[in-house]
Amino acid sequence: MAISLIVFAGFYPPARRAVQYADLLAQAVGGRLVLLHVNRASLFDPNDLVAQGYHQQELARQTDTAAILYQQAEGLLTTATVEVATDLLPAVAQDLAYRYQPALFVLSQADEDRPAADLLTSCVEILRAGNFPLLVVSPAAPVEYLPRRILIAADRESFALGPEAEALRPLLARPGVEVIVAHVSSGVEDDEGCALALRAVQASGLVQGLPVPELRGYQHAHYAQGILAAALDTRADLVVVLARQRSYLGDLFHRSVTAQLLESCPVPVLVLPTAAPVPVTETPGFATAAGYANTVLSGLTPAS
Repeated sequence: MAISLIVFAGFYPPARRAVQYADLLAQAVGGRLVLLHVNRASLFDPNDLVAQGYHQQELARQTDTAAILYQQAEGLLTTATVEVATDLLPAVAQDLAYRYQPALFVLSQADEDRPAADLLTSCVEILRAGNFPLLVVSPAAPVEYLPRRILIAADRESFALGPEAEALRPLLARPGVEVIVAHVSSGVEDDEGCALALRAVQASGLVQGLPVPELRGYQHAHYAQGILAAALDTRADLVVVLARQRSYLGDLFHRSVTAQLLESCPVPVLVLPTAAPVPVTETPGFATAAGYANTVLSGLTPAS
């Protein structure tokens, strides 16, 4: 099944740019688009507190919105359909993912002083709770060309990825694309952690068949700020971060850090959920990944 990019659509510049960016990505991976319009996002259904007639009136008012979005869809490069809902609820997100899976949810970045920022934060919370992959597109993201320098932020813990990550691998495999693995440590230089971060990325299969990524280490007291510094230093035009349910870096996805990274990063941020870690002794590709890591380390060892 072709990958589906479900993009939160609207008529203001940030949302329109997110649709353009998603259209570009969908064309690159041979996917399709779903233009999703919601008025609100919540963990609980607000319509439980209002009269049913009011909800039906709100749904009826979305008819014009859907019609305009269908007109916009006709001008896109890829095949697109339209979905409208008054509220993005966990059940709605799960239903969309079930019907269009594997699904990548695409959202536009928003300024904190605008109401859209609250919608972004709520959407992110719901999608993270459902372990869905998501991409937040900055207002400055170019829509004329695909990402050329991709930064993967990783730590020393091994991880496994779901099928949606495999479907996105063509983005990394395009000719001319440079992939950089960044490891952020706090307080001290951690060369061992950097090498293990590279090993973890390779063992996951995310860069399988590609040249060994460049490896860079960064020091910063705050992990999100370290990723932002790495993106600036490497001139990355796409940042990939991993969302673990349990990790010593689990605070990456606390609300305050999410706001710093997803709302402040000057380039799009792709958040990939990970599966439960697989013991290294049982990972078929671990020996190969270890060989890659040894090759990298050997190249750093002075000749005797």
